[in-house]
Amino acid sequence: MSLVPDTNEGKILFFQSKNTPWAANSTAIGTTTGAVTALATKVTSAQTKLAAAIAAREASKNATADLKAAVRDMATAGSDIIKQIRAKAATDGNGVYILAQIPAPATPTPVPAPGTPTGFSATLNPDGSLKLKWKCANPAGAGGTMYQVSRRTGSIGAFASIGGTGNRSFIDAGVPAGVASVTYQIVAVRSTAVGVAAQFIVNFGVAGGEMVASVVQSQPKLAA
Repeated sequence: MSLVPDTNEGKILFFQSKNTPWAANSTAIGTTTGAVTALATKVTSAQTKLAAAIAAREASKNATADLKAAVRDMATAGSDIIKQIRAKAATDGNGVYILAQIPAPATPTPVPAPGTPTGFSATLNPDGSLKLKWKCANPAGAGGTMYQVSRRTGSIGAFASIGGTGNRSFIDAGVPAGVASVTYQIVAVRSTAVGVAAQFIVNFGVAGGEMVASVVQSQPKLAA
């Protein structure tokens, strides 16, 4: 552990506390009265400089706070004018932006249609229901995408809607008893766009004395 503290404040307090005993015993401790007196003068100077530094730091904090407040007020006033310019341009046209020397708002790019389901899997639950899961890579900004799930018995015939979900999973609790296979059609939809539908075949069988479900196609077959 260092004898003299590491901080500026600690150093000043340390040497200030030594002025009196060192001055009274200068010769006995191997120094001189002149050296101790010079030290006392330097302690006083350091105290003065410390006080000035503390005051400067506080002034800097206050100045920074004042700057932030001024910039905030400036930005608010400027934003209000920009809003007024945009309101004027909405009625008078984009020439207003040229006069104001600010760019006109970019025309929003339509969000592409949702993706096509892939990576389909089906798991048979103990109660006989079927848990369906899939993946779907949707474009950025495609929030609110829903998935419509339809089913048909066998590999031909019309599909019947069995529900929709906002997740990439669905529980089919109405699989007809005794069927050998079913085909699912899943399509991603959004309020303004519909993705390409995909079809997946699920076969049912017995393994180890228990009913199991297996997906024939792990890749989607695009619906006609």
